[in-house]
Amino acid sequence: MADPAPLSLLSAMITPAVLISASGMLILSTATRLARIVDRVRTLARQIEETGPQTGELQAERRAELERQIATHTTRGRLIQSSLTSLYVSLALFVACTVAIPLVVLTGALGFLPVALGILGTLALFLGTLFLIRETGMALGSIREEMAFARRVADRGRAAAPPS
Repeated sequence: MADPAPLSLLSAMITPAVLISASGMLILSTATRLARIVDRVRTLARQIEETGPQTGELQAERRAELERQIATHTTRGRLIQSSLTSLYVSLALFVACTVAIPLVVLTGALGFLPVALGILGTLALFLGTLFLIRETGMALGSIREEMAFARRVADRGRAAAPPS
């Protein structure tokens, strides 16, 4: 009969590997979100430059809306950066956990280490997820405000248009 120790060691190392994969996927999607925020801020900055001096009420309102959006996206960017930091920390802790498992088996010492690293990695993953939840709420709020602004502009356009 085969020695069950190598198989149990391999099984123990699979759990952190799954968490490493999950962390990597979150990092990838979060980095994509950050890139989209950066692109949106650049677009908004160009639009502010194009609005020129504030001459009309609509022009001033449009500029204020663009400035509000930039402020919101700045905060969202910070939340995404915090999330990425937490996710990278969780990834590093899960990798350390994976490395610690065979070391504990080989040395017979520090048996608490893989568990501690796994718990810390899970907490960092949880924190990164909380940052993402907060950022998602801000994104939805920003979209609602943009749509409300667009509706106000459209309503003004209909009210100002001569009846047909």
